[in-house]
Amino acid sequence: MITTEAAAESAVPAVLGDAEATGAPEREQLKDAAIRALVQRIHQLQAERAQAFRRLEEGHRQYLSSGPPYDFPRYRSTVHEVTQAFAAASREVLAVEAELAGPRAQPLLASHVRRLQQLEETRLATVALLQLMGTPELTGQDSLQMHQLKMKVIKTMEAISEVLQDLRFDAESAE
Repeated sequence: MITTEAAAESAVPAVLGDAEATGAPEREQLKDAAIRALVQRIHQLQAERAQAFRRLEEGHRQYLSSGPPYDFPRYRSTVHEVTQAFAAASREVLAVEAELAGPRAQPLLASHVRRLQQLEETRLATVALLQLMGTPELTGQDSLQMHQLKMKVIKTMEAISEVLQDLRFDAESAE
């Protein structure tokens, strides 16, 4: 039987792997944008991430209700689609961070964006682990650990909200 930790180690990097790439085209589009526009774009990207998380959750619910036998190909397709959405959002967030840290000389704003990215990576990894633990193959795993992971997701989401508020406030001060 696969342990939860081993399953997470093998699956989470596949979900997060594409998010590490950065894209040059995004940087070109950002050169002429005002700081306010950059911050608005971060908020739009956060809305896109929220939508992707909803699709991931819905896909997982559908997978669990599909069996046995379970419709894994459909779930795998959903995970792939959501992974692409997360990777695209991450590339653009990193491009905004680079723009703020470099040409805009806004290290405080860039640090907020970096922190936001780190928190989103934590959230995604934790949600992926929760979904793995909720699969039929791993049912019966430590419910205390499940509760702790759910609390970690909640606390991470609260921290994301705080960072977004700090970003908005500090961006207003910077202009």
